[in-house]
Formats: sequence, structure tokens, C-alpha cells
Amino acid sequence: MEKLIQRKEYIEKLFSYKEKGVIKVVTGLRRSGKSVLLKLFRKQLLKLGINPTQIQFHDFELPENYLNKSWSDIYFEIKSKLQKRTMNFIFLDEIQNIKFFEKLVDGLFATKNTDVYITGSNANLLSSELATLLSGRYIEISILPFSFREYLEIRKIKFNKYLNYATLFFDYINETSLPKGIELRTEGFDKIYEYLNFVYTTVIEKDIMQRYKINDKRAFENIAKFAAANIGSHLSPSNISKSLKNDNQIIHHATVEKYLEYLVNSFVLYKVNRFNIKGKKQLATQEKYYLADLGLLNILLGRERTADRGHILENIVFLELLRRGYKIWTGAMRDKEVDFVVKNKMGDIEYYQVAWEISDKVTIAREFAPLESIKDNFPKYLLTTESFPQSQKGIKHINVFEWLLG
Repeated sequence: MEKLIQRKEYIEKLFSYKEKGVIKVVTGLRRSGKSVLLKLFRKQLLKLGINPTQIQFHDFELPENYLNKSWSDIYFEIKSKLQKRTMNFIFLDEIQNIKFFEKLVDGLFATKNTDVYITGSNANLLSSELATLLSGRYIEISILPFSFREYLEIRKIKFNKYLNYATLFFDYINETSLPKGIELRTEGFDKIYEYLNFVYTTVIEKDIMQRYKINDKRAFENIAKFAAANIGSHLSPSNISKSLKNDNQIIHHATVEKYLEYLVNSFVLYKVNRFNIKGKKQLATQEKYYLADLGLLNILLGRERTADRGHILENIVFLELLRRGYKIWTGAMRDKEVDFVVKNKMGDIEYYQVAWEISDKVTIAREFAPLESIKDNFPKYLLTTESFPQSQKGIKHINVFEWLLG
């Protein structure tokens, strides 16, 4: 699989912070490629002539590497192997499994001639004491599963204007964007499903149920399924609680809020806040949620995707904007909404509206109207699957597949 997964942009980012006096923290959903990324980076270091004795790789996914050991045991074990008078590269994979891991990381960071890289599958990694101890001394690299472009590259499909991108797109979202899952596609969908079920069960039981001591598994899974069934829709804990109550499921809105937070912390879901475009401020209610991998819909809902293709496409566009390093909100106006308000790497605002197709005058008017009502001069984009997009009134209408592959 290493031949397939190069993740060049992530490798380049790791190199840009190599030996720069900051800890590299790689976060993301389980099986999204964090461990493989570190192994590929280690491979690159060896190619540059770094001696293998200068590199330590500790896999804390395996219980035998940390059971019956305190953080200090592991710390001194690592210290004993450090090479003197030269740089040492320390890789700590799934570090959150170590109790008081922040003390271990802080001690290694303070040690002369160490360059520290860690991974974790929980956002609490950076909301713990680690963030306090290392304020301003770490950089987070959030890794996502494969993009549509990477998916096609792995399948060795060359891009050209004659490809049926819509069919390939439905392959992509109906299977999975997780690296190992794509590798399994040659063995049939059943294997992919088994793998996704394994990943989801591991995340739910190990990263959430055990970590947060949740006893009511059914209630938790109902929340996860509700969020998955409503990706791209504005949600609130109160409304979810009311909807479930109408279906004879009594779950308090405070519990709903906590469960959604756990799913976000484990990178199963991403939460996007609303932004008041006219008032230029973030709003605190009616967020949207998007899935890290749409293949998980097979496990959560078990339904075919074409019926909800508009929101599915919106989810993929959101992930691509995230991949490109943008800060993202959903746009709110008095009587209209814009799918995404983003701030790019230069700090400039851009607006994005997403629709599967705009094949009639009513749909055209509906999708262009929110962008037309924004009176500033920042770039505005409408992304659809149309082969011959028609820009108007300063709004750039772009084929979404070309945009995703660009």
C-alpha cells in the first residue's frame, strides 16, 4: 500500500517543519493514514541519509508497547536510545493511549536534539494539558481520507474531458475514501463493508463508548444515524431531541449535544458553524455536520446515495475545502443561505454554492440568488455537475469535477 499512498502535500508539510523546534501533531479519523504518513516520512528521512539509529518509531496502537508501563517508563526507555551529538527523530503513534502522555511529550520536546512527531485519533489530544504545556510550540496537521483526485489516481484512471466522472464519483462515495478500504475494492464490496464496519465499531467502542463511559449504546447510535441522515442540514440538539421523541426515543438535548461532540472529537463528523454575512459574525446555533468518509453511510444508514446526491456533493466539497486549508462557515442572510463562506490561506473571503445540477430556470434562479444578493466584491462560485457551466453577474459557474481535480 505504501506505493499507492504518497500524500505528497502532507509529506511536504512535515518536511517544512522538520527540525523547526515545534512538535508535529498529526490528527484524524482512525485508518485515515496517519501511521502510514509517518512511515513514509521516515522512509524519506532514510533516503536523505539519516542513520536508522537516529529514528525511533513507537506504535501505541499495540497494547504490548504500553501496558504495565508508566509515561516515565516509556520516556526513559526512549531517552536511553537517543544518539548523542546528532538529531533524533521520535515518532509516537496513537499517543492518546498513554496516560499522562502530555508529560512524556513535554519531556522529549525539552530534550536536546530531538524532533518529535505524534499522532492521535481524538481531538481532545489538543484540548488537554498538552495544549497548555506546549502553547505555541506545536503545529497540527489534520489528515483526511483520500480525495476524489487521489481515488482516481489509485485506480490509475487518467483525467480527460471524455470520462464519465459522475459514475466514478458514485463509486467513490458508495465505497470508501479510507486507504485500506480502497485497496480492498478489487476483492469486492463485501470486503469493503466488513472493513468499514470494523473501523466504525473500533471508533465507537474504543474511542467513544469506553473513553466517555457511555452505557446507552442504542441512544448514541441513534444520534450518529440521525446526523448521518441529515448531512448538510442545519441541526440543533433540541431539534434532534424533538425529532427522536416523535419516533418514541427519549434522549435529552444535553445528551444529544454531548454525543455530537464525541463524534466530532473522534473525527467521524465535522461541525461547521453559521456565519452572518451581513453582520460579519459567527452564529452559535443551527450548525451543519459532515461525514469524514461517506462510505460510513453504508454502516450507519445502509442506503443508496443517488437520492440525496446534492447533500452528498456538498459534503465532498466541504472536505476538499478543508483539505485546501480553508477556514469554513455556512453563510446566513435574512432569507437566503450560502453553502460555504470560507477564508483562504491569504485571509481573503470566498463564497461557494453547491448543487448537483441546475437544469431549469427555477433551479438556476434558486442557486444563483444567494450569491447575487451578496454585495461585496469577494469571489463567488457555483459548483455543479453541468458539462457547460454558464457564469453570470460576476459569479463563476464551474464544473465541480474539474474543481475537485484541480
